[in-house]
Amino acid sequence: MNDTPDLPPPSSAPAPSPAPAASAAPESTAPPARRKAGPGAWANPWLAVAIAGIGLAGWQWLETRGKLNGTQQEVAKRLADSDALVREARTLARQSQDATTQLTAKVGALEAKIAESQSQQAALENLYQELARNRDEQFLAEIDQNLSAASQQLQLAGNVQAAITALQAAEARLARAEQPRLIPLRKAIARDLDKLKSLPFADVPGMSLRLENAVSSVDNLPLAFEGRPRGDDSHDARKAAPGKDAKPTAEPNLFARLGGDIWNEVKGLVRIQRFDRPEPALLAPDQSLYLRENLKLRLLNARLALLSRDQWTFRNELKVSQDWLARFFDVRDRNVAATQNTLKQLASAEISIDLPQISDSLAALKALKQGPQKDRK
Repeated sequence: MNDTPDLPPPSSAPAPSPAPAASAAPESTAPPARRKAGPGAWANPWLAVAIAGIGLAGWQWLETRGKLNGTQQEVAKRLADSDALVREARTLARQSQDATTQLTAKVGALEAKIAESQSQQAALENLYQELARNRDEQFLAEIDQNLSAASQQLQLAGNVQAAITALQAAEARLARAEQPRLIPLRKAIARDLDKLKSLPFADVPGMSLRLENAVSSVDNLPLAFEGRPRGDDSHDARKAAPGKDAKPTAEPNLFARLGGDIWNEVKGLVRIQRFDRPEPALLAPDQSLYLRENLKLRLLNARLALLSRDQWTFRNELKVSQDWLARFFDVRDRNVAATQNTLKQLASAEISIDLPQISDSLAALKALKQGPQKDRK
């Protein structure tokens, strides 16, 4: 673009001829207005260079202006695009901010729900622990009730079999629980069971029931003085209403009936009795009642002594009761004989047994109860 035309070298131009000095003076003194441009003025190469430079500069200015206009348009277009992108970015930023706000609110709600669920879970855990603790306490209370029943049966009633049953029930409950911490208690109960099973057997409930039956039969036992001779009894039985198979006999005559009556009166005058034993005492009706009641009291005292394992009182009361039966009651009667036989068998039984205590089981249960209390503290 800045190329300049090749100028001829200065040596090729024609050398000016030297003007005479005389003629040069008048020309130099001529006024400039009258000077005319000759063809040499356009022949100056520097002017062409200047004109070419000016043209080239104009052409470059025009080209540069066009390029600047294109660049301005491109920049304006890109600025417009960038403005659209900025607006879109702002819209997206606003949407993301709204979404962030919503997410923050949701996260806060979730955190609140999580905190609430954690509090509920803690409450449920506390409730479960409380229920488990109450269940353990109830379980130990049931075991304590069984052991207390066994101890009462031994101390108050002396009923070894009932105590064994109570201990077996407690051991069965412990076996169903299947907890290692209950093993010491199970061992203690097993030791107490072995002690009770090794004792000699005394059927105290059965003996007490037999005494109760004897007490209830006292009112029906016949007294000795109420007994009648056998001959009279057979005679009265024969004089009772005849059976269906009895054959009708002829009515005796007057003399036969009179003789029979006289003979019966004569037989009533003679009575045969035994003197090898004392005569049974005659008692008034009120004394008979007192006798029966006193005999009942003796038997009841024997029953109380049986339950309290009082061997001496038990045998003494039974001995007195046997003496009264032999003295005041008809020993020929079957019920009296059965009662005497019962009292004799009861008097020969051994009821005084040194009963062991279940202290090992009670101590193991107490230690087991104190363990959870210490852990709770």
